[in-house]
Amino acid sequence: MNDFEDENEAGSDSAVEFELPPKYKVVLLNDDFTTKDFVVYVLVDIFKKSELDAERIMESVHRSGKGVAGVYPYDIAATKARMTMDKARGNSFPLKCVLEKE
Repeated sequence: MNDFEDENEAGSDSAVEFELPPKYKVVLLNDDFTTKDFVVYVLVDIFKKSELDAERIMESVHRSGKGVAGVYPYDIAATKARMTMDKARGNSFPLKCVLEKE
């Protein structure tokens, strides 16, 4: 046997519990200048949504002022939000997105 014992082999009934990291919603915000086509493009390109899902989310952004592009651990959500805004600025659009803790 090695120097390390599996807790189950040692007869321990205690279970180790792990807490999952919190998730964050990446929320796209409506504006009067970013085109619907560009929002769909970002949703497909960055968030890997299907064309149908992207159009549904884009309509939510247009009608209610915001739409959830995806839900991720913080680092991924922040990266996708930054990529979205960088791509928007590169295409002269003011599209913004925010993170909301789930």
